Amino acid sequence: MHPYLFLPKLFELVGLGHFAQENPHVIYSWFVILLLMLLGFLATKRMALVPTKMQNFFELIISGLEEFTVDITGEEGRAFFPLLATIFIYILVCNLLGLIPGFFPPTADINTTLACALVVFVTTHYIGIKFHGVKYIKHFLGPVWWMIPLMLPLEIISHLSRVLSLTIRLFGNMAGHEIVIGILFLLAGAFFAPLPIMVLGLLVAVIQAFVFFLLAVIYFLGSLEHAH
Repeated sequence: MHPYLFLPKLFELVGLGHFAQENPHVIYSWFVILLLMLLGFLATKRMALVPTKMQNFFELIISGLEEFTVDITGEEGRAFFPLLATIFIYILVCNLLGLIPGFFPPTADINTTLACALVVFVTTHYIGIKFHGVKYIKHFLGPVWWMIPLMLPLEIISHLSRVLSLTIRLFGNMAGHEIVIGILFLLAGAFFAPLPIMVLGLLVAVIQAFVFFLLAVIYFLGSLEHAH
């Protein structure tokens, strides 16, 4: 793994250097989780009835995402917004971490993106079973009974392919960005040379987090709808 990574070097001091070098996505995922816990604590501790500019900024983002979700899913989707927002914020921070020299974005490793995709996959079917009970099976059987032998395998493959789609899309974009940034740093040897690419990387980080969030919303909506 890359020798320039910052946190794995620190783990060498406590005898975990090999694990950190082989699994930087785990180390940086822990870092993101701790960072978000700290920021969440500080944000809620300093909340005020008369919000500051920073509080206004974050409330605008969160409320905007919530209204966006409710507009698509209806009021039923509001109950699952905390999970959706958590996924979005976690992926966004992981993506942005790659813009800091010496840091590795966990989403550039397929294990991280697969874990996020599996959370969406399991939650999607949990929602379907919760709202429809046994009747949720109708989502997989097709419109008429004699099409069940055809529709059931196709629907199962379709739902399983969602995991692959979510995993590969996010991983491919973030890993590709890391490779491009690494090549430019090696060629330029300066921080400001790849600055335009890093600005583009900022856009990629935000867009990819939102795309993952949007697809999760759409999948949740599909499980909420009645089968036809």
